Amino acid sequence: MDQINILNQSSAILLTLIISIIFVIVGLVYSKKFQGLNNYLVASRSVGTFSLTTSLVASALGAWILFGPASAATWGGVGAVIGYSLGTAFPLFALIYLGKKFRDKYSTGKSLIEVIRSRFGSQLFKLILFLSIFYMTIFLIAEVTAVSILINYISGTDLWITASIVIVSSLVYTLYGGLRASIFTDNIQFIVFGLLLIIAFSYLISFNSNDFSFEFVKQNKPHLLSSGYLPNFTAGLTFFIAVAATNLFHQGNWQRVYAAKNNKVLKNSLIVSFIIIIPIVFMMGFSGLVATSQNPSVVPDLAFFSLLLKDQAIFLSIIITILAISLTVSSIDTLVNAISSLIIVDGNKVIKFKGNYLKLSKQIIIFLSLISFFVASKGLSILYLFLLADLFCCAAVLSVFYGFYSKSFNEKNAYVSIIVGLIGGILLFPSPDFSKSILVGIILPADFFPIFISQSLLFCSFIVATLLPMVTWKLR
Repeated sequence: MDQINILNQSSAILLTLIISIIFVIVGLVYSKKFQGLNNYLVASRSVGTFSLTTSLVASALGAWILFGPASAATWGGVGAVIGYSLGTAFPLFALIYLGKKFRDKYSTGKSLIEVIRSRFGSQLFKLILFLSIFYMTIFLIAEVTAVSILINYISGTDLWITASIVIVSSLVYTLYGGLRASIFTDNIQFIVFGLLLIIAFSYLISFNSNDFSFEFVKQNKPHLLSSGYLPNFTAGLTFFIAVAATNLFHQGNWQRVYAAKNNKVLKNSLIVSFIIIIPIVFMMGFSGLVATSQNPSVVPDLAFFSLLLKDQAIFLSIIITILAISLTVSSIDTLVNAISSLIIVDGNKVIKFKGNYLKLSKQIIIFLSLISFFVASKGLSILYLFLLADLFCCAAVLSVFYGFYSKSFNEKNAYVSIIVGLIGGILLFPSPDFSKSILVGIILPADFFPIFISQSLLFCSFIVATLLPMVTWKLR
């Protein structure tokens, strides 16, 4: 990736260390008085509205928002921006209803996976457990990779240095304090990145005051706003389905559902979080529309930064660095604790281990963190793997949650429908260069299919994976 080297490496490393160490100290000191497994897993089910709201937002918004929405907008148009915004926020809206239902019916629950085991059985439980851990591990890798690439872009700092700092610092306080530490540091991180986003957006608009409008985009890239531009629909729906489905399997969200003091606190927190997230993600995506309208050759992943850092101001580089570290650490601590909690609560149903499952969970987390460090330090793109993880979640989402509303829908029905959805989605899932799929271009020639399908493989694969399971629901 290109580098602009606004900050020197020593300054960037020092800044990253200082921010990370502050979160470590705060997390350790606060969680010292809240020990015990109940605090580690669900914060003693006592979290209030402010803390739950800020934690939900901080956990949902990682460093990916600095790259993903703007990048998607450069080719997917306003549809991708809307889809990304609604897809990120929708799970919180869905949890207003699902969360209350689960809290009332499974009041002692600590994870979605645990509830699935209670409702369906061990076979489906193992499939969804694997799916959830796989997705969250990919998310962890993505966050570390994103922040490492950003700091490298701003200062030329080696990827492995940033990766090691954010991983180690997040592990230190999260593995010690659990959910309590994660939620408390989320509160601080929310305030920090909230203020920094306001500053960044104000500079973003002032630097591009004549261009930051739909009118400017319409003049220079009219197709990105056109109802006749197919990706405005396909990209929008793809991102909505993919992001919404995967986040419904995010254990970090379900931990917070059960951590709420009561149902009223949960409902209010989810509504406010939903309202906060949409404009933030939309603004990040809209910056991609403006950036590609100014410069058609802009690097999609750098669209947001091409607008904000065009004058290479050191002050704004520092703002972006602090913003990125805060966003990353808030997501990493959520993911680390979420994966750890799944192993503690449900690991004994899969792994026969005579020792302490809390200790085992920490060992597995450290192993997954080493994988994340290795991938992030290489700067490898994991978008393709992320999309595959999304596909798995899409194949499962409707069947799993339908099962909680239909008493006649059993484990066999659910398992078969998910496998059918997966097979259908994988047959259409595009190759890494997005030119063909197993069914379109390999088993059968591409010209055998309508041009819409051959040119919209990603969209078709997600639609099929999500909706095909419904066909099997009534089969016996």
